[in-house]
Amino acid sequence: MSAEPIPISPSRSTTLDTPTLSSQSSSLPLWDRITTWASENKAVVYTIAGVAVVVSGAGAIYYLSDSRKSDKHEAAEEKKRASKKERRKAKKEKERGQPEAREAPKQAGAAERSPTVESDSIDDLPEVDESTVDNLSEQERKEFSTKLKIAGNKAYGDKSYNEAIKLYGKAILCKPDPIFYSNRAACYNALGDWDKVVEDTTAAIALDSEYVKALNRRANAYEHLEKNSEALLDYTASCIIDQFRNNQSAESVERLLKKVAEAKGKAILEGKEKKLPSPTFVTNYLQSFRPKPPPKGLEETAELDEDNGKGQLRAGLVEMNKKTGEGYEKASAAFDKALELRDLGDYEAFAYNMRGTFRYLRGENADALKDLSRSVELQPTLSQSFIKRASMHLELGNRDAASQDFEQAMEQNKDDPDIYYHRAQLHFILGEFADAAKDYQKSIDLDRDFIFSHIQLGVTQYKMGSIASSMATFRRCIKNFEKTPDVYNYYGELLLDQQKYQEAVEKFDTAVEMEKQTKPLGMNVLPLINKALALFQWKQDFQEAEKLCQKALIIDPECDIAVATMAQLLLQQGKVTDALKYFERAAELSRTEVEIVNALSYAEATRTQLEVQEKYPQLASRLQGMGPGIGGMRG
Repeated sequence: MSAEPIPISPSRSTTLDTPTLSSQSSSLPLWDRITTWASENKAVVYTIAGVAVVVSGAGAIYYLSDSRKSDKHEAAEEKKRASKKERRKAKKEKERGQPEAREAPKQAGAAERSPTVESDSIDDLPEVDESTVDNLSEQERKEFSTKLKIAGNKAYGDKSYNEAIKLYGKAILCKPDPIFYSNRAACYNALGDWDKVVEDTTAAIALDSEYVKALNRRANAYEHLEKNSEALLDYTASCIIDQFRNNQSAESVERLLKKVAEAKGKAILEGKEKKLPSPTFVTNYLQSFRPKPPPKGLEETAELDEDNGKGQLRAGLVEMNKKTGEGYEKASAAFDKALELRDLGDYEAFAYNMRGTFRYLRGENADALKDLSRSVELQPTLSQSFIKRASMHLELGNRDAASQDFEQAMEQNKDDPDIYYHRAQLHFILGEFADAAKDYQKSIDLDRDFIFSHIQLGVTQYKMGSIASSMATFRRCIKNFEKTPDVYNYYGELLLDQQKYQEAVEKFDTAVEMEKQTKPLGMNVLPLINKALALFQWKQDFQEAEKLCQKALIIDPECDIAVATMAQLLLQQGKVTDALKYFERAAELSRTEVEIVNALSYAEATRTQLEVQEKYPQLASRLQGMGPGIGGMRG
């Protein structure tokens, strides 16, 4: 389970964008959901790793606006505020008689919905083909094309699609109009001829690059052809032209981002080397359990031959205590070798516990579960193995199995404070804050010296809206744990969430200095990242914020939160190409498929922005002029 406090979802935006727990994100508007990726990673990934996360770690994606209104009242208000120019444009669009916005891929059990075109009556139809059209005057061509279009619309309404296709084709001979191409595409759409849909909508867009309905229709066809990246590009361009007011198109972007990211994520996961995450992640996971001396006989001073299992087990503990990337790698290898060499005696259950721990950290969940299950079989009193297995079950979405493991742990040792602490994490993640607070308090009652129980209780109080109680808890923490940098870091996050920037920065600075003094070789970089966010929000000091993120990455090059935050800072400045590289790097650093897909969704959104600007240069200025949450900061 997680170790330290879990994230708070503030009631107002205090970071680059509004953070939420990932379990809640499905209820958010599209662009809010897309823009919470880094904050969700900080909230969920580091919750599992054992880090208190109060404020989000990232901001608004450069061109993804959250100004889109889903509420009917807000939509009505938006309509009232429309300018005369927009009204004239709407009237013109209506006169053009464009087909409806798009036809979504058919869903099982869904009622079929046909696109609409103009329909009128006509007395007679002109005979026209390639051999005769050149003999017509410009006025005749115009008149003939109108009659043929109206006839095509009627045929379409009668579902005589092949006849409508012929009529629209003749209208196009007379006058290559984007509406005619788009209407013919609607016929091909009804017949399921997606290649023809793409062909005709492409012709329409060539004549009118901002023809939204043609873009949406082509995007729909691309999606049927499983050309999801192309579909994503068209829907995104459509959203930008419509200023993100079309919920249907925006939902299509969201759907396609997920499709594209999932496809790429599976490929990455299949070829991904199983390795330990950043030292920051590993340290915070390990310190989520109360520190205990090594089992008797495995002390650093014990005389053990490293050619046997016991010696390797002891060597792994020594390396682990260094709290460095190299130390963790050596520890992992030593625990593997210890079980290969055997001859562990009474330490066998402990060895399985440690190997399972590092297998879990490497993302080898199936093997980790086997190791921890073997550990509890050999030594049921080793409650930590139940707790760690519970955290894996929860990460895999099996709440019942996690709860059962906590119950079994309590049967073995009902006075183990770690049980209550980690069970509280389960309650917190599930939004059961009252139960979480109760378990955190029980953990404190059993052991008042474990700092993270106090911190998490304060975070839970904050999440429940008891701001005064939360701040009082943190002030007591500072008094009782004045030499512990984590207290200042997480207290700073609370202050940052309340927009008390000066105080927050002071707390982050204190945490950084303490980290340097106490852990010079393996300092926690989160205070540096938090300070970067504070300076960005407070003063929009991009330069200093970037420097702090770069410093964090020098100390811990594999810290995914530092990478994601750097990507967001670059994106906010319009440095889209550079931001894309960091988002892709974040995907590489992710541990699980869910984390990889989240990271890739951000990367694909950023990549699509670049493609839109390249393919539709006239839209580039709109991206930067669409208000806060696009190119600027929403504080």
